[in-house]
Amino acid sequence: MHILQDCPECSCLFLHSHLVGYEPLPPTMGRNIFGRQVCQLPGLFCYAQHIMTIDGKCGLFKGLTPRLCSGAIGTVVHSKVLQRYQDCDNAEELKQGLATPPQKDVPSTFDRVIKETTREMMARSAATLVTHPFHVITLRSMVQFIGRETKYCGLCDSIITIYREEGILGFFAGLIPRLLGDIISLWLCNSLAYLVNTYALESGVSTMNEMKSYSQAVTGFFASMLTYPFVLISNLMAVNNCGLVGGCPPYAPIYSSWLDCWCALQKEGNLSRGNSLFFRKVPFGKTYCCDLRMLI
Repeated sequence: MHILQDCPECSCLFLHSHLVGYEPLPPTMGRNIFGRQVCQLPGLFCYAQHIMTIDGKCGLFKGLTPRLCSGAIGTVVHSKVLQRYQDCDNAEELKQGLATPPQKDVPSTFDRVIKETTREMMARSAATLVTHPFHVITLRSMVQFIGRETKYCGLCDSIITIYREEGILGFFAGLIPRLLGDIISLWLCNSLAYLVNTYALESGVSTMNEMKSYSQAVTGFFASMLTYPFVLISNLMAVNNCGLVGGCPPYAPIYSSWLDCWCALQKEGNLSRGNSLFFRKVPFGKTYCCDLRMLI
C-alpha cells in the first residue's frame, strides 16, 4: 500500500478499519487547518486509544508477523533483481572491453531515466508478486477487528484457511490494482523528477543542486496521492467476500472485479476514502449511523 507501507502498524490497523467503511467512533465538531468549524471524524490517536481499550496494546500490532515477512522477503527479492541487472551490465562491459567504470556524475538523460525506471519497475513488481500473499494475510488479520473474529490468527493457520476456502487465487486478491498503482506511481515520480531537474532547476547553482535532491521526494508524494485509489481498491479487493464481517455488506458490497469496485466507489465519491490520518472531514451528504457504525 506507499502510505500503507511506511506507516506504523497501529496506524495501519486504523487505516484498514475505516478503509472498508467502519467508523466505531462518531464524528465530532472541530476545526480544520484553516480554523473553520467542520464536522470531523476521529483521527489516528483516538482510534489507537479505542483499539487499546478493547484489545490492549497487543491490538495495535495485529498482522505484524506477516507484515514483517513481507518487508524482509520483498527487500531481498528487490535487491536480487537489481543485482541481476547490474551483473548483466558488468558482463556486457567486459565483452566490450571497457576497463574503466562509467562516471557517476554524468547528467541524466531521458533514455537513462527510462532504463533505470524500467529496471526499478521490474524489481518492485517481482517483490510485490512474491509478497502479496503476506499482504493479504496482514489486511485480513487487521480487518477482522471489526467483527471480533479470530479466523486469521497465526501465519500458518491463515495460509491454510485461504488455500482451503479460495485456493491459490485467494493469495493474490487485489494484486492487479496494487501492481498498476505501483507502476504508475513509479513512472510518474521519476518522469516528473526528471522534468523538474532538467527544465526547472539550473545545475550551475549550488542551492539548485541541493533542491534536486528533494525533487524525487516531492514528486513521489504527488505521485502517491494521484495513485491512491489503486491502493484503496487493492485493499478492498483483498478482504472482499473473504468471510469476514468487514469484507461483506453492509461495510462492503460484494464486488465482481476490481473495476466493479472502482466504478462503485467513484459513483459514491469515495475513491479517496482513508487517505488521511488526521483532519478527516465527514464527506458531503453522508450521515453517521450509530447502529452500523459507518457513514451512510
